[in-house]
Amino acid sequence: MYTYDPHDQKLVDERVAQYREQTERFLAGKIPAEEFQQLRLRNGLYVQRLAPMLRIAVPYGMLSSKQLRKVAHITRYYDKGYGHLTTRQNIQLNWPHLEEVPDILEELASVQMHAIQTSGSCVRNVTTDQYAGSAKDEIEDPRPWAELLRQWSTFHPEFNWLPRKFKIAVSGSLEDRAAIQVHDIGLRIVERDGIRGFQILVGGGLGRTPVIGSQIKDFLDQKHLLTYTEAILRVYNRYGRRDNKYKARIKILVRAMTPEVFREKVEVEWASIKDGPGTLTVKEVNRAKSSFSPPKYDALTDIDPEQALISGDAAFKNWLKQNVLPHKMPGYAIVNLAVKATGIAPGDITDEQMELIADLADAYSFGELRVTHEQNITLADVKQKHLYALWQRLVSENLSSPNLGLLTDMICCPGGDFCSLANAKSIPVAEAIQRRFDQLDYLHDLGELHVNISGCMNACGHHHVGNIGILGVDKKGHEFYQISIGGSANFSAAIGKILGPSFAQEEIPAVIETIVQVYVTNRESEEQFLDTLHRIGIEPFKDAVYQTDD
Repeated sequence: MYTYDPHDQKLVDERVAQYREQTERFLAGKIPAEEFQQLRLRNGLYVQRLAPMLRIAVPYGMLSSKQLRKVAHITRYYDKGYGHLTTRQNIQLNWPHLEEVPDILEELASVQMHAIQTSGSCVRNVTTDQYAGSAKDEIEDPRPWAELLRQWSTFHPEFNWLPRKFKIAVSGSLEDRAAIQVHDIGLRIVERDGIRGFQILVGGGLGRTPVIGSQIKDFLDQKHLLTYTEAILRVYNRYGRRDNKYKARIKILVRAMTPEVFREKVEVEWASIKDGPGTLTVKEVNRAKSSFSPPKYDALTDIDPEQALISGDAAFKNWLKQNVLPHKMPGYAIVNLAVKATGIAPGDITDEQMELIADLADAYSFGELRVTHEQNITLADVKQKHLYALWQRLVSENLSSPNLGLLTDMICCPGGDFCSLANAKSIPVAEAIQRRFDQLDYLHDLGELHVNISGCMNACGHHHVGNIGILGVDKKGHEFYQISIGGSANFSAAIGKILGPSFAQEEIPAVIETIVQVYVTNRESEEQFLDTLHRIGIEPFKDAVYQTDD
């Protein structure tokens, strides 16, 4: 993983000192609240419903065990002993004291972490595939390119005050695990005639106006990544609306201009900088790639992990089937830790769990781990012969649930329990659904089924692209929930269709059960939920959900 050089460390340390002084001046009444707002946002600090919230950057989701232990310490000493994994692979603290945030940032800087540009109208944390560098279907490791984008965009003076927040995702595999089609810029590594380049998608996003991104370039030479991205941002910065924050995202601009006109303006802008100083040299690309050299894998051969069993163990087999994926190296596996036990808010992780996972990363995965878009944790380089021992450790700590990608492995925003923007609570809805579907055999029989929950139209829970999406809405001061079905965030990305009128909170588990039953009744052979939906259409689901006893 990327390691700071002296320049990086100095930059982050100086930013901490700067923000400490700004905080002291604010608390002393020397900086007005409206001015301090932008200063704190650029350092990841929000003011939420009950307390400030600090969003810690985790570039492309990667953490060392040392860094995770530091986050565990921070949650224990400065917060309430837990953190929250986000859909953008970051970690949030829900209860920091405003006056102690500079101390937290200083602690983070000591392990090469920060909260810079995790909020505000700037380029946010660049995300990518949680299996990067280990996936069997990988064309090229996307992490060096994500790192180059991160370095280029951090403190970029021209793009520090964009019309609105800006999100970039990079995918380097045949399967899209980075949801690139619902980002402001989505980058897909492709290969043509033996040469690798980028397919460029622009104008994707969720929120109030969910949009699938439009392709504006089918193949870009890799050396032009930064200059072409700069051209896109320049066009957005020049023409994006600033009079209405609800119409300020690049997706609105692309739709208003049309993708064709937007592409033309980008190409004109790019022509003026294409071969300028932003063009990546072989030396610079190799510098970035050197930070992501493969770990020192042993020369192994693939084995059947079930050989580790002295006797048959159905629970271990279920975990292998659901949470463990093939690795590009013989004798290794990718392990996912589903940290969403029933009764625990999806994405929440305690300081003790962090400490344990750090120990497991040291013991089994070269001291590294990844935060996933689905609010779980991945150990990407585990020897197959160690899987049973690892699983036993996870069982003892309630981290072994074999439900990755199943209905109870929900994506869920903090909702009205924490967020001041939310219309409704999300966490109690997630828990009620988990309790309704508590039979693992039934969940495994249903197969892959993604449920996403958002407490408001900002869509932090990505409800638009859930196979089943749940959106909290306000109806005359009461919390209700709108249901959509058919969403997807993979290469066949789609925005879910709303079923109809919203439901009260207590009705949601039964509504989800009805939707699932329609699927079970109508599916053919091994059809997944989306396959059945596409074949029979939305009407059977709508009829079942809204049927009356008349």
